Amino acid sequence: MRSDGEEVPSSGWASNFVGTLRGLLDRPLASYYLLLSSVGLLVFIGLVMVFSVTSVDNYATTGSPFTSIAKQALFAVVGLLAFWVCQRLPVRTFRAVANPLLLAAFVLMCFVDLMGWLAARRTPDGQDVQSIKLGPIWVEDLWLHVGAFQLQPAELAKFALVIWGADLLVRKGRTILSWRELLVPLFPVTVTLLLLVGYNDLGSMICMVVLFTGLLWAAGARLPVFGWLGGLFTAGVVALILLPAHKDYRLDRLKVFFDPGIDPKAENGRYQYLHGLWAVAEGGWFGVGLGQGNLKWGRLPNAHNDFIFAIVAEELGVVGCMVVLLLFGMLTYTGLRIARRVEDPFRRLVAASITIWFVGQAIINIGGVVGLMPITGLPLPFISDGGSALVVALGAAGILTSAARAEPDCARAMHARPPRKWVRLLWAPLPPLPRTREDGDGTDPPTRTAGRPAVSQTLTGSPRGRST
Repeated sequence: MRSDGEEVPSSGWASNFVGTLRGLLDRPLASYYLLLSSVGLLVFIGLVMVFSVTSVDNYATTGSPFTSIAKQALFAVVGLLAFWVCQRLPVRTFRAVANPLLLAAFVLMCFVDLMGWLAARRTPDGQDVQSIKLGPIWVEDLWLHVGAFQLQPAELAKFALVIWGADLLVRKGRTILSWRELLVPLFPVTVTLLLLVGYNDLGSMICMVVLFTGLLWAAGARLPVFGWLGGLFTAGVVALILLPAHKDYRLDRLKVFFDPGIDPKAENGRYQYLHGLWAVAEGGWFGVGLGQGNLKWGRLPNAHNDFIFAIVAEELGVVGCMVVLLLFGMLTYTGLRIARRVEDPFRRLVAASITIWFVGQAIINIGGVVGLMPITGLPLPFISDGGSALVVALGAAGILTSAARAEPDCARAMHARPPRKWVRLLWAPLPPLPRTREDGDGTDPPTRTAGRPAVSQTLTGSPRGRST
């Protein structure tokens, strides 16, 4: 009440909005719907921008503006199938395939590196590297081709590291606090996989280091572990930059980042770096209009892939960029919220590492486009053109969706009012109910602090993840 006797409203529109938002976020299925909406909108924006970037070039080369978007839409359908499968599978299935998946990633990365090295050795100096073909199989840059099918093994390696690392850390439980348990076999296997990926794809290796760091953080590893990890990472990056096969263009990217005017040649990263900045500056607040950008017409290398965010900035402006950033922010909040609430330790680790994978890769990509980081060649998750990246990312999002359905409040709500049988058959079965003291297994549910378990809660339990 003011001094003149007039009452002051106790709450305004801002407090009402905050209260409404809190009420929506407190609903049992809030994480589930937030995840579906953020991922779905990012994929939709990606399809629209891929068509905008590639339509003119496709029409000039093939006579049809739909060549690239048709291929990307097909990969989106395959990715949705991977999403559907991964969100239906139980935890025991993922843990059962963890070791075979990691072994497959090792075999594919070794084959790609070996074939690339042999092709570079047999090619005379000054000529373009000619791929070695073994019947219908050959390797080109980062891609493994098997007839008409192509795969980027580095994307599979990210997925395998998440599943295998989470399974191993849950099996070890509290023993990960000792150096001996981290050194056998977690660190040697991970470092070897990182080097195999980084030999040809330094950007993917950096992304894998980020997700592995998130995995250790969620498992509750001690602070000195991250110091040693940072030292090994720095040494590995320096060694991979100085490799004779990749030294020139990797050093060029670093030189351009620290001083864009150091080399006037258009052949190195300076040309892409400056034209990306011009595209961002050209857009202004509201952009030049969807499909109206001109830097994508052969003036900006990899505009459909690594630098698609520059075209978003040019055609949709600051507003469009903020929409993309807000969607990634919503995805980050939702993923960490799921990791904080879910009770199963394996789901908790996987949810945290997948979330940090997505947001870390987005930060590295966008940071390179706007000049805050060196260019690494990483695609923007769910948006950039590329089949392997989109399919694997949607599969990982499916696992995250399965974890969202397994939140205790969400599981109870779905069991209280289950969907119809045909919906469960076509979409996903009911999630398992959270355990209670009356389950008869002689264990208590995990201890909660402040209503929810922390993401970095120390892992305990049996080798199959039954927390005590």
